[in-house]
Amino acid sequence: MFKNKHFYHEHVRRAIIAFGTLFNNIQVRRLDSNGDVAQSLFVPLSYAPKQKFIDRIREAPEIDENRQPFAITLPRIGFEITNFSYDASRKLALTQNIRSINTDTSVVRHAYTSTPYNMNISMSVFAKNQDDGLQIVEQIFPFFNPDFSITVNEIPELGIKRDLQIILDSVNYNDEYEGGFDKRLTIIWDFNFTVKLNFYGYVDNATLIKETIQNLYIDNTLAFGTVPVNTEVGTKITTTISPADALPTDAYNYITDFDTIYQGE
Repeated sequence: MFKNKHFYHEHVRRAIIAFGTLFNNIQVRRLDSNGDVAQSLFVPLSYAPKQKFIDRIREAPEIDENRQPFAITLPRIGFEITNFSYDASRKLALTQNIRSINTDTSVVRHAYTSTPYNMNISMSVFAKNQDDGLQIVEQIFPFFNPDFSITVNEIPELGIKRDLQIILDSVNYNDEYEGGFDKRLTIIWDFNFTVKLNFYGYVDNATLIKETIQNLYIDNTLAFGTVPVNTEVGTKITTTISPADALPTDAYNYITDFDTIYQGE
């Protein structure tokens, strides 16, 4: 875009996969009159808007000569992204640099610090009776106090792994009693989450620094453009590596030379 360089780190995709992983093993068990497990099933999870499920639940089954009546299977869970917002509380210095060394190729990669954003996710639990809904809810509540963290491979190019913080903001409960007694009862639990994301820019190869030079001056008036009175005005400190062609993964030493800076230099 700004530098005519394409990049795509799949930040949102990774976050959605991590979020869905948290809820893809929830079970509902139904007991018989003796208290034994009569039926056990995993709750289906899908990425889809809430209204899509509501319309599907309310939709009348189709009946014709060659087709049996059917309806959407409950319970199930659906979630979707609802909003993005900049998180100024997590802002870092824009010039901060992140570097990583590939031990196989000895190539140094770098990128600037990430840009923090909050991603809001709405998740709905659909059930046809109270007990199914409460079983699902009680398998979610204990893990959010009010947040839960999961580790994601944020930038594989830089070897950055970070805990993705997921915050449970609110929970709403709703019974769908619309229609007559022959209509299907639908119980809906709405969960609102905030996911703390970090967006990185272009990752490029870094230039290796193999020599540094520092000039230390004695006379403070030099800073104001005044010619120093002292004949000896400072010291030049030069630091290099040995051997000069050493790579970041090699063994090397530092060599430091001290030279006097005289007036007029």
